[in-house]
Amino acid sequence: MTDRAQMIRVDQAGEYGATRIYAGQLAVMGDRAPHSGEIRAMAEQEAGHKAEFDALMAKRGVRPTALQPIWSVAGYALGAATALIGPEAAMACTAAVETEIDRHYSRQLEKLAQDRGTAEDDPELADMIERFREDERAHHDAAIAAGAERAPAYPLLSAAIRFGCRAAIRLSEKI
Repeated sequence: MTDRAQMIRVDQAGEYGATRIYAGQLAVMGDRAPHSGEIRAMAEQEAGHKAEFDALMAKRGVRPTALQPIWSVAGYALGAATALIGPEAAMACTAAVETEIDRHYSRQLEKLAQDRGTAEDDPELADMIERFREDERAHHDAAIAAGAERAPAYPLLSAAIRFGCRAAIRLSEKI
């Protein structure tokens, strides 16, 4: 399997996981909670990212991670649990996830930049990751502005979610 296939697989898995997190949050909060509109808008953007990665996977013959059923349940549970804690915890979840995704996408862009002008050059993938990274950064900033850092036990909650994201990234790259 190529590095590119690995990148596409893990990125699609991450976008899928994000759609499941937001689905869990919205199932608990509905449209009545603070920030529900922001969460719905971010969920729609993540669904668009996933659709683009789905299309790229089909075009290039990349299989999804075998862990997708687990990420479905885990993402939904994480979203529902943080929403049950409260709107600020839901936003803390977004801030934590997007922190790790920004780091992940930045590392991928560094790797793709090293390959510019070589046989490994992949401007299509680099463009997608760059666009999506900017969206993820905006999600992070919106979550912070919406009070993510005021969530109960924010440092612990954020650290736990970030650790889970890093583990999911590593697993999805390989499996």
